[in-house]
Amino acid sequence: MKKYLIAGLLVWLPLAVTVWVLHAVLGIVGDLFGWLLTASQTVLPAAAHAPIEMLRKIPGLGVLVVVLLLLGTGVFAANIVGQWWLRQGSRILHRIPIVKSIYSSVKQVSDTLFSSSGNAFREAVLVQYPRQGSWTIAFVTGKPGGEAAVHLQADYVSLYVPTTPNPTSGFFLMVPRADVIALRMSVDEALKYIISMGVVAPPVVARN
Repeated sequence: MKKYLIAGLLVWLPLAVTVWVLHAVLGIVGDLFGWLLTASQTVLPAAAHAPIEMLRKIPGLGVLVVVLLLLGTGVFAANIVGQWWLRQGSRILHRIPIVKSIYSSVKQVSDTLFSSSGNAFREAVLVQYPRQGSWTIAFVTGKPGGEAAVHLQADYVSLYVPTTPNPTSGFFLMVPRADVIALRMSVDEALKYIISMGVVAPPVVARN
């Protein structure tokens, strides 16, 4: 009986986790869409309130609106006029106390992570951590910059060492490039390996 229970758990657990994550994401999108509808009711005349309430009852409309909004923003940001307006908006945000610190930090991180020309999280490596002889998987996020680069004259790399099984927390290290071993596995495969605590091992890629 124990064998069958474990087999059933292995079937349903991934599906349950997937449904739970999707439900959480859709809930956040739905709450955002509901807030937009409520905000629109405060500025529109009373005659428009009834159609807005009908929009709340349409399933999946919030997700569709958010996807279209992201696509529209991307099209707007990809042309010269849109880039000019975004630069003006960015200048305004950088002049607001407190807001400028949060906005600039988040923008730098997002530009680094999602830029197609960037190198962040493009490479998985092996590094000895937290002591010599103990190895873990890390992700190259770039090279040391600023004052740290002044003191680290040799060939150093910046690494993010994720924790297991939650890879959203971890440690930031700056180590010599000679102390890391580059891996052929993709970032997705490395993340699966980390999240599964080494249970789901990626296939071995033959070296030329």
